[in-house]
Amino acid sequence: MKKLIYSFLLIFIVGLSVNTVSAATVKDKVEMTTEQKVQLERITNRVEEIKAMDKSNLSRAEKKELRKELRTMKKEARAIGGGVYLSVGAIIIIILLLILIL
Repeated sequence: MKKLIYSFLLIFIVGLSVNTVSAATVKDKVEMTTEQKVQLERITNRVEEIKAMDKSNLSRAEKKELRKELRTMKKEARAIGGGVYLSVGAIIIIILLLILIL
């Protein structure tokens, strides 16, 4: 009996995960304002400058500062793009919590 319940539960979870993966690939395009486009272009240009930079003669502190700058620019770019991102692990945990609650 337990094997039957576990197999139905496994089929249910796999079925839900397939649907969430296919739903996650379809995105609605959101138009950006001109200010957001300019800011995104500025971030892109700065990232290209950093990539083209010769980092071999930089000190350790300067490299660390560049990494921090890249992280903040990445966060800004994600905020401009909008959207909510859920990992597969988070989706599975949410599904398991729902199953336990219901």
